[in-house]
Amino acid sequence: MNTRLYLSLICIALLSLYVHAQPQRKLVKVIVSPDQTDWTYAIGDRPEFSISVLRNNMPMEGIQISYTIQPDPGYRTLKIWDKGTVSLKNGSAKVKAGKMDEPGFLRCTATVTVDGKEYSSYTTVGFAPHKIEPTTTLPKDFEEFWNQGKKALAEIPINPIMTLLPERCTDKVDVYHVELNNIKGKIYGILCRPKKEGKHPAILRVPGAGIRPYYGEVSDAEAGFLSFTIGIHGIPVNMEKKVYDNLMQGALNSYWTTNLDDKDNAYYKRVYLGCVRAVDFIESLESFNGEDIGVTGGSQGGALSIITAGLDDRIDYLAAFYPALSDLTGFLHGRAGGWPQIFVDEYTNKPEKIETSKYFDVVNFARFVKVPGWYSWGYNDNVCPPASMYAAYNLIDAKKELHVFQETQHWTFPEQRELRNAWLYRQLND
Repeated sequence: MNTRLYLSLICIALLSLYVHAQPQRKLVKVIVSPDQTDWTYAIGDRPEFSISVLRNNMPMEGIQISYTIQPDPGYRTLKIWDKGTVSLKNGSAKVKAGKMDEPGFLRCTATVTVDGKEYSSYTTVGFAPHKIEPTTTLPKDFEEFWNQGKKALAEIPINPIMTLLPERCTDKVDVYHVELNNIKGKIYGILCRPKKEGKHPAILRVPGAGIRPYYGEVSDAEAGFLSFTIGIHGIPVNMEKKVYDNLMQGALNSYWTTNLDDKDNAYYKRVYLGCVRAVDFIESLESFNGEDIGVTGGSQGGALSIITAGLDDRIDYLAAFYPALSDLTGFLHGRAGGWPQIFVDEYTNKPEKIETSKYFDVVNFARFVKVPGWYSWGYNDNVCPPASMYAAYNLIDAKKELHVFQETQHWTFPEQRELRNAWLYRQLND
């Protein structure tokens, strides 16, 4: 290959990376703002929304805005309370919402068409969210079911296989691919261990939904912690990405509903017990200080953080972003249920599936959490609707702190992650 062609290919590759790294911003911005700065109201209040439209960061005038107001629908469909059109005057338009007569969330969505292209945005406000109660219920044999599962797991040798990954190691951290025995198969993960001699606190990082490779958290280990990042699907976590993509499109498609009518064989039973097995592994490490373990994750990982703390009293701290799998039966009671928002059609709305879901709902593990926790989410999350998360959070009878970043959807600001890390590191170091 001649030098000119080689340099041209390098430039094209760099340009491609630059283009894909650009933020996904739109020319026209629709902004929906409530009249309470914390987006939170008392039952019986009538919030007023101000709607503005910006182009090139300048207010637009005289444009027709279509709006809808409804209970927070997640990404499914719930009944619309009100809809209509208003015109922008002096840069904004106002819409008055109706009252909510019970704790919950209300969403105002605004849509405009500019030069033939549609733009929209929404804002979700809360009504007495700390009074939200769950719609799911606790099975009488819930504790017995999970105690039996842990007993069966304890009878299976861990048999850890740790494979050093030299290409991922640094001058301060050793990185290993780890294989462990779990019920009905294996659990795999990436261990990042400080090279510095001594005994260290540990962080278990549990994953969000999906199927992907994992790389571990070297930064945790550089800060002096054992850091164990696990996958949940019983397959190695250091293969090429295309392997996981093929599984997601094939054998593991919609894995979260697999055997939903059979609690003994439901997909998440092996996953939840796999988190306990990950704690077993941490406890077995000579470099573990024997005392301090924190668990953290977001979405499905936020759920697994609460679940692991509820199942395993060896967990000392938990930090959860927007926990999924919370109050799954919400849709059966007129409000949004937690991801994966399953109870919305004839296939899933069957008594045996509803009953099975109770053994895997975060709400019912939240009842047993007794350790300090740090939590964070947004009101605009349409994947893990806020009512579902509050339904679990409100039941936790332990020291806890909630950091609401109202405008966030199913993502976090860097500041949220900085707060989480600072809190978790501080707890483990005290």
